[in-house]
Amino acid sequence: MGYRPELLATCGTLDELKALAEAGCDAFLLGEEKFGMRLPGEFAPEMIAEAVAFAHPKGIKIYVCVNNLMDNDTLPALPGYLEKMGEIGVDGIEFGDPSVLMQARKLLPDMPLHWNAEMTSTNHGTSNYWGRRGATRVVLARELNMDEVTGMMPHLEVEAQVQVHGMTNIYHSKRSLVHSYMANQGRPVEDDNVGLNRGLYLIEAERRDELFPIYEDSNGTHIMSSGDICILEDLHLLMEAGVQSFKIEGILKNTAYNAAAARAYRKAIDAFASDPESYAFDEAWLDEIRDLQDPRRELSFGFFYKEQVY
Repeated sequence: MGYRPELLATCGTLDELKALAEAGCDAFLLGEEKFGMRLPGEFAPEMIAEAVAFAHPKGIKIYVCVNNLMDNDTLPALPGYLEKMGEIGVDGIEFGDPSVLMQARKLLPDMPLHWNAEMTSTNHGTSNYWGRRGATRVVLARELNMDEVTGMMPHLEVEAQVQVHGMTNIYHSKRSLVHSYMANQGRPVEDDNVGLNRGLYLIEAERRDELFPIYEDSNGTHIMSSGDICILEDLHLLMEAGVQSFKIEGILKNTAYNAAAARAYRKAIDAFASDPESYAFDEAWLDEIRDLQDPRRELSFGFFYKEQVY
C-alpha cells in the first residue's frame, strides 16, 4: 500500500464528528477541558466511548487530547483518566507534559503517544529525544516554515503531524484577563459568559481591521489568530516530504465550514496518493472553503513562507 497521509480534525460534538467523518476525515482529536487545552467542545469519557464505537468500525481513529498544563491538583486524577481511555480503546494520547508520558508508559505501554509542545517542537533532535522515551509522533510547531518542515522529515524517528488549516493560538495565560478587564471597566460578567460561544474579539489600535478571537475557560485566557492557515495549494510539498498526518483545526468554526475543509483536503490527498507523479492542484478544491470563509478572516499560508519567527 502506498503513501496516504492521515487527515485529522478536531470536533466539538458527536454530530460534528459524524459529519466530518462523512466528509473524509481519518482521525479525530477530542477530549475534555480538565485534561485538554483549546478544544472545540467537551467530550466526557462516555462521549469518547460513543465516538470510538462509531469510528472504529469505519477504520477511523480517535485520539484524546491530554495536553493541558498539569498542576499538582490535576495529577492525582491523571492515572484514572488514562486507564479509562485505555479501557475505552482510544487510538492515541496527545500530550505535552512529561508527567502524562510517564503515567501513560506505565499504565498503557502499547498506547501511541503524540508529543505536542506547541511552539517548542522546532527540531528533529528534540522530537527524537521524546521519541526515544516513548512518543510515536511529534506535532510540529506551527511557526516552522516549509523548508524547515520538509527538511526535518528525513531525520525524524517518529511520525510528524502538521496543521494545514484553521486558526491558531497566539497567546495563552492562566490568568482570567477578560474578566479582569471587564471588572476594571465596571462591567463584570458571569463566569460562563466569556467562553467559546460569546464571540469576543481583541482589536489592536494600529490594526483595527484585524479581529483576534479571545475567550476564557478553566485553563485561562486564549487569544487566537486573526486569519486562518490554508496550505491546500502547496499540500503536495508536505506530501512529497512524507508528512504522516495533516490537521484541520476546527475550533470556533461551524460544522459546515469544517466539513468543506475536510472535503477539499480529502480530494488533494486522494489525488496525490493515486498518482503522485501526475498530481496537480485544482483551484476548484478551494471554492467551497472560500464560499464559507468569514470575509473578516484571511486565508493565508501562515508561517510556511516566512523566516524563522519562534
